[in-house]
Amino acid sequence: MFSFQHTEYLWGVFILLPLVIFFITALRWKSKVKKSLGDGDLINQLTANYSARLYRFKFILIIIAITAAIFAAANLRKPVAGDKEKSAGIDVMIALDVSKSMLSADIKPSRLERAKECVNLLEDKLENNRVGLVLFAGEAFLQMPLTTDIASSKIFISNAAPDAAPVQGTNISAALKLCDYSLDEKQKKYKAIILISDGEDHDPKSAETAKQLYDNGVVVNTIGIGTAEGSPIIEPGSNAYKTDKNGQTVISKLNETELKNIALQTGGNYYHLDNVLQTADEVAASLNNMDKKLIEGVNGEKQYASSFPLFIALAVLLLFAEVFIPETKKIKP
Repeated sequence: MFSFQHTEYLWGVFILLPLVIFFITALRWKSKVKKSLGDGDLINQLTANYSARLYRFKFILIIIAITAAIFAAANLRKPVAGDKEKSAGIDVMIALDVSKSMLSADIKPSRLERAKECVNLLEDKLENNRVGLVLFAGEAFLQMPLTTDIASSKIFISNAAPDAAPVQGTNISAALKLCDYSLDEKQKKYKAIILISDGEDHDPKSAETAKQLYDNGVVVNTIGIGTAEGSPIIEPGSNAYKTDKNGQTVISKLNETELKNIALQTGGNYYHLDNVLQTADEVAASLNNMDKKLIEGVNGEKQYASSFPLFIALAVLLLFAEVFIPETKKIKP
């Protein structure tokens, strides 16, 4: 389907209207002057070699030439069928823990806010890849399927919060399975998962799931956030700490062991989120060292067949022809 690349230049067509009005005014003025000079038959004899038809034809050529120049500036174009911009990259699913334990403030301002900051920095370094997003707590939810539109994914990241997951807990296995399902099952490589969690609740199924991911060619890099000493969990919308059924304050601690095992089982790496920028750089470097495939439509770009040269050539040809077309007609002897 044809489209204009620079639609702002189409406003130039409005200059055609005053030109047409000026031309019509000029024709009427000529007719009025001709009548005011005297005898009509005598004037017709004196201007017998003048061609009003050629004069109008020359003006039409100029109007068409200007229109062609405007279309050239706006660059009328058509997508080349089946031909999109390609770049070497991989498919990356980000699994972000949004359980209430991520609200712990042992990492300021909270584990979740620092994790979101890390994801945003990391996505800036993943521009040549397809990225998807899964949020999880007691259950996992696909927030964004694989896409090359990295910018739009940041909207989902900014809105990530515990209320996105009505069932609380830390079901890492469910998150990994959903990420695996969202990746290309036919390929056994070019796939990675970035799991960001405090790993607080031990998930007995995570080891089995990690083996399944390894068999499917998925590399899992895990990022642990929190401290071994832990911190109380602030209930959303209040300043009160979360308590257990006995009324004791719940202390959430980082479970590095589980996160390290998942990474080890899938050939990935474990990172502890101390410095956000450093962690994002290290994870991006690890992904860049993976084998890559050609990904179509990176950043949504396509290849187009542009009509710019044709319209420019038409405009120049018409203006050149207009110069050599006389306003006089040949008189037969």
